[in-house]
Amino acid sequence: MYHKSKLPNVGTTIFSIMSRLAKQHNAINLSQGFPDFGSDQNLINLVSKAMNSGYNQYAPMHGNIELRKAISKKMETLYNSSYHPEDEITVTAGATQAISTILSTFIEQDDEVIIFKPAYDSYEPGVRLNGGKPVAIQLQAPDFSVNWKTVKQKVNDLTKMIIINTPHNPSGMVFSENDMLQLQDITRDTNIIVLSDEVYEHMIYDGLKHQSACLFPDLKSRSFVVASFCKTFHNTGWRIGYCCAPKALMALFMQVHQFSVFCVHHPTQKGIADYMQEPKHYLGLAEFYQNKRDLFLNLIKHSRFTFKPSSGTYFQVLDYSNITSEYDLDYAKRLTVESGLASIPLSVFNENNLDNKVLRFCFAKKDDTLKRAADILNRI
Repeated sequence: MYHKSKLPNVGTTIFSIMSRLAKQHNAINLSQGFPDFGSDQNLINLVSKAMNSGYNQYAPMHGNIELRKAISKKMETLYNSSYHPEDEITVTAGATQAISTILSTFIEQDDEVIIFKPAYDSYEPGVRLNGGKPVAIQLQAPDFSVNWKTVKQKVNDLTKMIIINTPHNPSGMVFSENDMLQLQDITRDTNIIVLSDEVYEHMIYDGLKHQSACLFPDLKSRSFVVASFCKTFHNTGWRIGYCCAPKALMALFMQVHQFSVFCVHHPTQKGIADYMQEPKHYLGLAEFYQNKRDLFLNLIKHSRFTFKPSSGTYFQVLDYSNITSEYDLDYAKRLTVESGLASIPLSVFNENNLDNKVLRFCFAKKDDTLKRAADILNRI
């Protein structure tokens, strides 16, 4: 019996490949984006308390109302942007489910979706599964800047959506206010929807400010802002995220959401809602991760790798062109097997597998892990 694949060109993700290789060779794994340290015990206790207090049945379809109110308050406080907790905020099974549901809600056959590459690997398959056409725009290394003139040229009557990601994974670039104003101008007076993936919103460094889509009124009117508690609170396995959008857009989103997951783990939502009553739990992340970034980069400043410090996320890109001319995937594998350190090659996220001779390293790790990784890089 033969069945045709909807994604015939999709294989095993690079994250699985590199993590498996790291395990096989007992390598330090700085490839996949998850911490090797535990989350706050207070948060775990609050989730356990919620379970013991009876929050074990279905949550409301939009999510636990206390959590939605906490999200609404956070958006108002940080961005002076109002989202009504009743009908403009939805809790999802991680940010990836929010992204998938947004694409399923709006993308139809032959719709075009602009994606900036290197891009998080769920965007393009999600577009294709819904019959859409990904339109790739390559970010310009080494700064991974956006050529907005090219974006404007790519927009046409078939353009249904533009996906942005700031702070940007995998590059660590952060969209500036000017970037967001350019995007707002390009989409003004169109029916284009903007999907703004902002899961690393609290991990931004060197005094920069996160330029959320909700800060720009016209942009907000056409945007979904997607975020993640998994990344924010060091629990990637919990799969709790959320999205915010104007009422009319969210109503359409809910038509699909109700038949995909309906709702997500209720006690975790309640625990996070209680935990968010103290804003320092997310406001302190920038300092926490900048310290880790600075530790890592200071340790390798005399190595043969070159770098521009990451402006956001918990990823650092290192240029290895002074060391070898190997294709980045080959070098990443060799670095894992021969030196005992796993990373992610960026070419797999680029248009036509463009190879800029850079690797991505995750610094959401214990200081000891970063020191051991640095020792390896310094010996190369």
